[in-house]
Amino acid sequence: MATRTHAREAVVSLLYAYDSGNDNIRKFANSILEQRKIKNAQLSFALDLFDGVIANLQVIDNAIISSLKGWDYSRIGIIDKCIIRLGVYEIMFSKLDVAIIINEALEISKILGSDNTVRFVNGVLDAISKNYPRNKSSSGEN
Repeated sequence: MATRTHAREAVVSLLYAYDSGNDNIRKFANSILEQRKIKNAQLSFALDLFDGVIANLQVIDNAIISSLKGWDYSRIGIIDKCIIRLGVYEIMFSKLDVAIIINEALEISKILGSDNTVRFVNGVLDAISKNYPRNKSSSGEN
């Protein structure tokens, strides 16, 4: 059974495909997720995350850009950008505790990213969580 971490990892893959020029990836998202054994509640969770990131992409990217210190947004690798976008979306638009969101992003970074991804993702998401404060009460879900 897929976990929410598996669902998030799959969402990063979908975002990667989208950012790589496959604007129609959403048409295939259900079957891609189901191939990864992401079904039922986790499928709905993953699709909601993907749709939410895409619908709020400009807001998310602006938050990332404004939080970067001494780093050019265009230099961020695609996979790193996708992990960060998902984390920023959850920080800005979900009620999940920020520490859980960042931890999930770091776990995905270890799996999909390069040697420097974990530290970079942590720094950007930490800065964004401080720049965009919100209700940090935990819903207990991850």
